[in-house]
Amino acid sequence: MSNDTASENVEDEEIIIDIDEPEMTVEDLPGVGPATAEKLREAGFEELLAIAVMSPSELAEQAELGEAVSSKIIAGAKKLANIGGFISGTALLDRRREVQKLTSGCSALDELLGGGFETQAIVEVFGEFGSGKTQIGHQLAVNTLLPVSKGGFDGEVFYIDTEDTFRPERIAQMAEAVGMDPQDALERIHVARAYNSAHQILLVDEIKRMSKNLDVKLIIVDSLTSHFRSEYIGRGMLATRQQKLNRHMKELKQLSDILNALILVTNQVMSKPDSMWGDPTRAIGGHIVAHASTFRLYLRKSKGGRRIARLIDSPNLPEGEAVFTVTAEGLQD
Repeated sequence: MSNDTASENVEDEEIIIDIDEPEMTVEDLPGVGPATAEKLREAGFEELLAIAVMSPSELAEQAELGEAVSSKIIAGAKKLANIGGFISGTALLDRRREVQKLTSGCSALDELLGGGFETQAIVEVFGEFGSGKTQIGHQLAVNTLLPVSKGGFDGEVFYIDTEDTFRPERIAQMAEAVGMDPQDALERIHVARAYNSAHQILLVDEIKRMSKNLDVKLIIVDSLTSHFRSEYIGRGMLATRQQKLNRHMKELKQLSDILNALILVTNQVMSKPDSMWGDPTRAIGGHIVAHASTFRLYLRKSKGGRRIARLIDSPNLPEGEAVFTVTAEGLQD
């Protein structure tokens, strides 16, 4: 009896420890010392869940560890992260209440998106050259800096530029239009030029690292697919390209959830001449990008300098269109 009582007391103590320390870190994983923990962090693995869903070979490659060690670390992460746990719909509803909405400065576009561009989501904006994709990116970058009372996030912006399209002069124009000091605005928008797809993926890890000290609320990738499209040419490379794109999108989505941030990716289009009816243009990236995006906006030019944004995919909103113009001051109805 005394042995049973002792074991019950030990179990009670373990439960109390779990309640007192709900935030487990990579250092708490079995067999992980300071050197291994540092390797995991350098590879961008801050969250136990991120480790738990990896395969041993992937973790070994990314964190420069042996496969046997990686298997043990993943097994430990699965236990500590409670990977199999289900949560109630009520808990999910509470989490949805944390979602914030960012104004575009254009009431028609905000209405199309149910009140604005929301956090914990990837928004894909695609269209032909000159349809306004980069302009939307610049406008959202400025609006993110606005206080919450004015429809902003009052946070920092990270901009991954793959095609040399970021223009600080444009940011200055748009900032002045909303009553913001252009110099202050440019200080809070952090831009990096991605020179190839591998560099583009590494920059997401860098954002993850820098987000420890900054309130990151918007991440823009302009454009998402240009490097992948130019580096992985032909049907023989298609599977590899799609796998890398898929991983890239998953890492971006994970960041949006962890930081309660908005991810905006712009995408190019290609023509499908074999289409029998409708618009022959299709977004690059196929089903991988389409399924990974929470909202998808298709932009096209119209008469008189107007642009038409069509919402073609959303988890909870109907399809629809919004008309807007791009002026020197930014997006307008």
